[in-house]
Amino acid sequence: MIASLLRSAGVAALIAAATVSMATLAHAEPSTMRGTVTAADWRAYSERFVDASGRVIDDGNGGISHSEGQGYGLLLALAADDRAGFERIWSFTRTELMLRDDGLAVWSWQPTLPHVRDSNNASDGDLLIAYALAEAGWTWNEPAFLKAAAAIAEVLGKKTVVEDLGRQLMLPGVDGFSRAARPDGPVVNLSYWIFEAFPVMAQLAPHTDWQGLSQSGLALLQLAQFGVQKLPTDWISVKDKTPVPAAGFDPDFGYNAIRIPLYLIRAGITDAALLAPYEKAWLGEGKLGPAVINVKTNAVESPLNEPGYRMLAAALACVRSGTKVPDDLKTFAPTLYFPSTLHLLSLSFLTERHAECL
Repeated sequence: MIASLLRSAGVAALIAAATVSMATLAHAEPSTMRGTVTAADWRAYSERFVDASGRVIDDGNGGISHSEGQGYGLLLALAADDRAGFERIWSFTRTELMLRDDGLAVWSWQPTLPHVRDSNNASDGDLLIAYALAEAGWTWNEPAFLKAAAAIAEVLGKKTVVEDLGRQLMLPGVDGFSRAARPDGPVVNLSYWIFEAFPVMAQLAPHTDWQGLSQSGLALLQLAQFGVQKLPTDWISVKDKTPVPAAGFDPDFGYNAIRIPLYLIRAGITDAALLAPYEKAWLGEGKLGPAVINVKTNAVESPLNEPGYRMLAAALACVRSGTKVPDDLKTFAPTLYFPSTLHLLSLSFLTERHAECL
């Protein structure tokens, strides 16, 4: 209990030190994602994956929780307009994951002791948390959320956004991915570029070049097209100007990278040059749809047939060609944490921006 109080006090001090102008941030509009997840869908999701403490449970990964999941949970609670649920998820995140001295979240929390076995962060988790807090702060007129978001954004920018070979890069974590840390470093994960969040980060922490980071991500996506399908791997070395699959990781277009087209279209980025590889791999007669693919052998290692994964292809087809979403994907029923999360994020986006496809 004492340790928990000390951790909370440390986080509170970092939040209090945030230099963001509350007067400036107060002028932002409430989030348009509010109300884009139905109460019934959110109830089904939260009853399955969110416990009473606000812990978002990854039941496909040993029942762990992680900063990414907490960030997704916050976004979905906002989309469902459930402030009480949002508060619970934020409470668990703040007290159980934000244990680092710098105010970022540890990336993983285990249900068995010790709960935290690796104190490194995951930059996409921190980005999701800060983004959700900011949108909730504007939507519910809650300055405390905005200050917490600004504190995270400031540290995230200072510690994980680096300039290398003239490019702005987001390191996947504070430790272990830089040019100094690895022979093939820097190593990046392009699914950590959550493009819709960068304009919000620019308001929260303007000293970081978030626009440059966004531009570098788009440029790298055009370069990191590997194998017959021209798809990026989850983990990529950008030691040189031309990216290559990172050493020590499976050379897979996998569970990380399948999110990239969703992040692009959610940010309003619909360029054919960026989305064409996913369209060619996923859409059309005889195509498998989302799958884990080894870009060196071009072999399909695992088809991803759950509704949440198939919804990624359906959302892409909707945005690119106006194809209506199949009826069986319009109804949400939880399966496992990750595809269920992607399903609701896709439904939320289509409800907000492309209701004609539903």
